[in-house]
Parts: sequence; C-alpha cells; structure tokens
Amino acid sequence: MFYEFTFTVIIIIKQKAMFKKLIIGMLAVGLIAVSCNEDDDTIQVANAGEISGGPFEFDVDGEPDMVSGITLDDTNAFGTGSTWIVTDDQGLILGLPPTLAAVEGVNFDSAGAGTCLIWYARYNGEISGLEMGMNANDVTGDFDLSNSITVIRNQVANAGSIEGGPFEFDVDGEADMVSGITLDDTNAFGSGSTWVITDDLGNILGLPPTLMAVEGVDFDGAGAGTCLIWYARYEGDISGLEMGMNANDVTGDFDLSNAITVVRNQVVNAGTISGGPYEFDVDGEPDMVSGITLDSSNAFGDNGTWIITDDLGNILGLPPTLMDVEGVNFDNAGAGTCLIWYARYNGTVTGLEMGMNANNVTGDFDLSNSITVVRNQVVNAGTLSGGPYEFDVDGETDNVSGITLDDTNAFGDNSTWIITDDQGNILGLPPTLMAVEGVDFDAAGPGVCLIWYARYNGTVTGLEMGMNANNVMGDFDLSNSITVTRNQVVNAGTISGGPYTFTVDGMPDTVSGITLDDTNAFGDNSTWIITDDQGNILGLPGTLAAVEGVDFDAAGVGVCLIWYARYNGTVTGLEMGMNANDVMGDFDLSNSITVTRN
Repeated sequence: MFYEFTFTVIIIIKQKAMFKKLIIGMLAVGLIAVSCNEDDDTIQVANAGEISGGPFEFDVDGEPDMVSGITLDDTNAFGTGSTWIVTDDQGLILGLPPTLAAVEGVNFDSAGAGTCLIWYARYNGEISGLEMGMNANDVTGDFDLSNSITVIRNQVANAGSIEGGPFEFDVDGEADMVSGITLDDTNAFGSGSTWVITDDLGNILGLPPTLMAVEGVDFDGAGAGTCLIWYARYEGDISGLEMGMNANDVTGDFDLSNAITVVRNQVVNAGTISGGPYEFDVDGEPDMVSGITLDSSNAFGDNGTWIITDDLGNILGLPPTLMDVEGVNFDNAGAGTCLIWYARYNGTVTGLEMGMNANNVTGDFDLSNSITVVRNQVVNAGTLSGGPYEFDVDGETDNVSGITLDDTNAFGDNSTWIITDDQGNILGLPPTLMAVEGVDFDAAGPGVCLIWYARYNGTVTGLEMGMNANNVMGDFDLSNSITVTRNQVVNAGTISGGPYTFTVDGMPDTVSGITLDDTNAFGDNSTWIITDDQGNILGLPGTLAAVEGVDFDAAGVGVCLIWYARYNGTVTGLEMGMNANDVMGDFDLSNSITVTRN
C-alpha cells in the first residue's frame, strides 16, 4: 500500500544530506511515492545513475593510454548539473572532464604509476568541494556519485625520448661524430640505463654508457650503412643486452627510446700514403723515391692510379703502380717541387690526364694525401763522352780528340776543363775543349791523366795548379772523368853526328863526334848497331867508343848506317847476319847516321 505525502519544501542546508538519505530509503522500500503537481512542491533528489566499462590497466611507458567503451545508464539519473570525475584511489579529484568524450581523451600515461577512479556525478543547486584538488567524498549539497571504474597504471621501464639528427656522413677516412643529441627523461623510469647503437636491423654494435661516449663514436670507422642510436632504461635482470645480440630481442623489464638515424654513405676514398718527404739535388744523377706505403684499409673505388704533379697540381705523370712511381727519375724534372698522390675513382672521370690539373678532375674521384719531392738546383757539370785514351810515351806527340760534352742538365755560371793525375792533383786548367785537345800527353811521361769538365758559381777555393780537384771548396761540380793512359815503351832516344863520307883507299876511316840524347830513352838493355843500307846487321859495337873505333874503310865501297838500340828482356834477331828491321821483342831503334864509303 502506498502513502502519498505532500511536503512543503523547507531546505536547511545542514540537514539536507540526512534528509536526502531518508527520502531515498523510503522510496527504495516503496513506503512513499513522490510526484509533482502544479500545486505542490515535491522533493526530487540527485541521482548519478550507473556507469559500465573497464576495469582498465595500462603500462606507464610514455605511450598515450586512453579508456574507451565506457557507457552511462542514466535511466533513473536526476540532477540539473552533471560532470565526470577522475580521482585517485583516495577520492582526490584529479580532473573534471565535462563529457564522456573528454574522459576518453584523458591520457592516463601522463599521470604516472598508480590507480585512478572514473565517476559520473549529478547534482542540484549549489554544492561545494567539487573542484580540482578536493576530495569527491567531501562534496556537500544535493550531489550524487555513480559507481566507479578502476584505471590501474603500472610503472614499467621507460626510456624517455631522444632528439637530434638525423645524421648523414660520407665514409671517407675522416672521423664522423654526432653532436647535439638531447634526452628528455621526464617520464623515464628504470634504475639501469645505457645508450645503444645498432645497425638498421637492430643488431647491437655498441653500448656507450653515456651521451658523451656516444658523441665520441667515429661512425666513419663502421663503413657504409645505417646506424641507429637509442637510449635504454631497464629494471632488474635482463638478457640479450650485449654486443652481437639484437636489441629487439632483449628480454626483461626493458625499454628503448625512439631511434636517431645515422646514414653512412660510401664515397670514393683514395686511402692514405706514407713516406718521404724527399729532397734531391738536380745534379745529373738519377734520383728515385723508395719506401712509400699505401694504407688502403678504408680505400674505396673501382679504379686506381698514382699521380705526380707539380706544386700547383698540374699533372706531370700517371704511373699505374707504386713500382712505376719508384722508377721515376726526379732528377730529369729539373729544379722544383713535385707531389706524389694516389687516386681512386668510379666510372668515367674527366681531366685525369697529362697536362691537366688534378684539382680539376670531375667525377666520382678522390685524391689521397700527397708526398713532397723537393728538387734543389745545384751546380752540375754535365757529362763527358769520349776515350778512354791510351798512348805510348815515345817522344811522339799524343793528343786526344772526339771528346763531347752533354750539358743538357749542366748548371753553373762559370766553367773550366781540368786535367789531373790519377790522384786528382791538378796538372792543367785548359779553358776550352780546343785547348784540351791541344795538350801533348806524351810530354807528361808515363802515368794516368784524367780529363774533367767543371761548373761553379761565385768564388771557389783550391781550383788551381798543384792543388787537388777533390778539395775544391764552394758551389762546384766535376763531371765524370775521361782516362788518358800513358804507357812507357822502350825508346832508344836520338843520336846526332855525321853524316860521314869516306874514300876507300886503304887508309883507316873512323867516325867521331856522335852524341846520344837519351832524355826520353827507356829500356833495360842497350847496344849500338851498324847495318848496311838494307838493315842487315854488320856489327854490334857495345859502346859509342867501340862505334868510333870501327874502320869503315875495311868494309869496302857502299853505305853503312849507325843506330842506337834499347830493349827489355829477351829479343830475337839481334845478331850478326840478321836484319835490324826484323828484331822481335820489346825493342827500339834510334834514328840512323849514314856512313858513305866511296
């Protein structure tokens, strides 16, 4: 049975909550029914209805976490005002989203770890305490909360976010480091942390412990490819976080940040050459480099060549191999500076040819560092050709001829010819080649002479007769030498006297006044010889006195010849009845003196 009551509404704020409970209780058991009519003021209290959905559980990991699928059953709901309320698990009001759409737009990840409760509220008139920072259990007034939906936020490892890059480098042997990376660890969580560098498949290449260590990594050393830089946080024991493993396979409470890309482009790289620097004198002597090495560890390019340029980059030569480089005679290039380079290139390049400049080569081309070759211009006497010469010291004039001077590379303001003995002692300084070819080497006696050509600058000392050419001081150079050998041979010397004419009349006829000039005479043994006019030996007087004791009248009518002879060792044919012209061995006849017998 229902009882209908009509109340006159008298609202006393302090008693309203109790009154509300009383009325709701009576309505619930059917003791009263509340109705409204134009004549009566009937009490209708706030009712929030019921909400469904959830419960929800999220990981606090930096990724947005929103609820969805919440529904409101407001069949019995009443209240002129409404709102949704988000509280913590103690009722503390964290947010007052006005609509369900606003509730489903809340990012619970931002709240950190903990538990939230979602409520729906209806109310009438003025209420107090329904604001951020207050507790929903303490709201006063005609106010009602629905049931709550739980949102659990589990704290898991969170690496945060990194910013910087992306980076792009050329793999060219030059160190490439990243910089400007920043870490936003506002929401980061995990007692352990590290930076991780992987390839583009996630394979772990390095685990630098700090950002400073990351920025100290030389990505050029990794060669061509793509690297990814990550930041990681973790809690407790994890497995797989080591070099050679894959970062995607790490197990445990572990989180990776976003990645920053490092692209390493492979470009042509000539590598590095070592050796030198070299310094030579341009003196006509071959000058070759040696000991050059090529470090091609990071070199890249389908084709390679060595290049020699001047100091402005003009290409002087393109030796294909290092062996060819070390075979180049830099003396031939004259004074100046050369640079040796190694080059690598792909496909077709332009300008890589003699006479062009290596700095202007276009295409996929790279030059190594260069090695310097300095060629100093010094005095250079050039090169002599001719001879060697060999003469007999026999009293006959001996002159050289056919000497030539190649002064293509000769250098020096002044010049002279020099004749020395075989010890370098200066015997003569003929000013011209004509003067050299006018020297009588027979007059020097037996021995060895050397002919030189000399060039010099400024004042030199020691370039004078009686000094030694090896001791000349100053900017001075001697050419190669030409040898003149003067062999000492048997020489009978020269006799004087006569000619003599006698009458064969039975009276003794003897010669007198004969003299011997043996200044240049040479030979261990000697004799005088008397022959007929055909050279047949008629007598071998041992001394000049013996010659002057011969009675030519006894020889009868005819012509005799008187000779002086010198010889070494054993000779054959030097005897009576033989012919003096046929004597064999180291033997020499002087001139003859004629004795005519009428």
